[in-house]
Amino acid sequence: MANQYETVFIMTPVLSDEQAKETVAKYKKVLSDNGCKVIHSDDWGLRKLAYPIQKKTTGFYHLFQFEGAGTIVADLELAYKRDERLLRYMTVSLDKHAIAYSEKRRAKSKKKETVSA
Repeated sequence: MANQYETVFIMTPVLSDEQAKETVAKYKKVLSDNGCKVIHSDDWGLRKLAYPIQKKTTGFYHLFQFEGAGTIVADLELAYKRDERLLRYMTVSLDKHAIAYSEKRRAKSKKKETVSA
């Protein structure tokens, strides 16, 4: 049985929108090439950092929720370490409660989108 994970990474704010989208596509491809199923992808956009990282005070945030084997985390984080466009990253394993909460949160945001549209 495959585990579910959630990974968030912060890209440097000096990237253009196109470069940020290319970076996201690169990591989506890394996941799919390693047999992972991307359940949810969420672009949080440009946000202020809690503290400066490499003399930068903002960054582009992106979240992936995916399902795959446990070995993918090491491969994914190695790719993150090698990429100069990333400031920080974090990958966590989701338990059944976190998965339920995530599904509820996504359903709630979809409901808000349909009401506002």
